[in-house]
Amino acid sequence: MNLQTQRFSLNGAAGALECALDLPEGAPRGIAIVAHPHPLYGGTMDNKVVHTIVRAFVALGYATARMNFRGVGSSAGVHDVGVGETDDMALLLEHMRSLYPELPAAFGGFSFGTFVLAQLQQRLIADGAPAERLVLVGTAAGKWAIPLVPANTLLIHGELDETIPLQDVFDWARPQDLPVLVIPGADHFFHRKLQHIKNFMIEMW
Repeated sequence: MNLQTQRFSLNGAAGALECALDLPEGAPRGIAIVAHPHPLYGGTMDNKVVHTIVRAFVALGYATARMNFRGVGSSAGVHDVGVGETDDMALLLEHMRSLYPELPAAFGGFSFGTFVLAQLQQRLIADGAPAERLVLVGTAAGKWAIPLVPANTLLIHGELDETIPLQDVFDWARPQDLPVLVIPGADHFFHRKLQHIKNFMIEMW
């Protein structure tokens, strides 16, 4: 599947934000927003895991948007330890909901992006308009104070993740009784294992 990516920008609190949109064939069944890994460690919206999540959402029929966080690529501003980034993802969601007002929303995050989107989901729950489902890949448990997530959240993690140990994810997920899909032999960036992320998303949606 070749993505036909459309680039656009939004005016956020810190300035212009570089964004991208990928559309499925035919009418979308929903909208999705995808959040990338930590900006201070090379994370961008063109990260290969992010691309894999985007491809899975598009294959599932979602109009899928992502953005470069503050200070990444052409996005203005500086890293804001997840606070401003959550605000910016809320802006992206608002933009997508203005384009597709009748469609449900889903979230997909990788690493630091899981922290941002879990925070955004808590805001939306408080407002009575949550996303229908979250996909959290390489969940940054133990790195940031990730809030509780809904029971239908899909958690995918690498067995050999050297950045976020699998045990930290189990310790975070256990009190919530959340299953964790573990990809044997996968490191944090799922080298040579990316296809499993897409397959899990499509099979378990």
